Amino acid sequence: MRKAYPSDITRDQFSLISSILEEVKVKTKEREVDLYEIFCAILYRLKNGCTWEAMPHDFPNYSTVYYYFRRWKRVREDGFTTIDYALATIENYDRVLSGRDINPSMLIADSKTVPNADTAEEKGYDGAKKKSE
Repeated sequence: MRKAYPSDITRDQFSLISSILEEVKVKTKEREVDLYEIFCAILYRLKNGCTWEAMPHDFPNYSTVYYYFRRWKRVREDGFTTIDYALATIENYDRVLSGRDINPSMLIADSKTVPNADTAEEKGYDGAKKKSE
């Protein structure tokens, strides 16, 4: 039994996407690793930004996790990757469970004012800083 990490999803959430992840590889023999553990290891790495080799040792071997990550990051015929599709499925499920619409109704974009070159033809105005950049 491995330690639980904040990036983990539940087994119930994983049951929604397990068929999506399994269809990527043709099953020729019994799988030796738990795809749930592989997926949670990938989520851990994506959230924490560590190297593959620096992942905690209670996850499956990092080379196995990386193998599945490469396969799931391939672009499918519909233009999305398997991992993107799986994550969107979980997000939509959580939105429906919490009584929200699947499509977000608001977007918050945070930006930084970047000084423009002196030779730039167009300059914008930052209302918050009350200066032209």
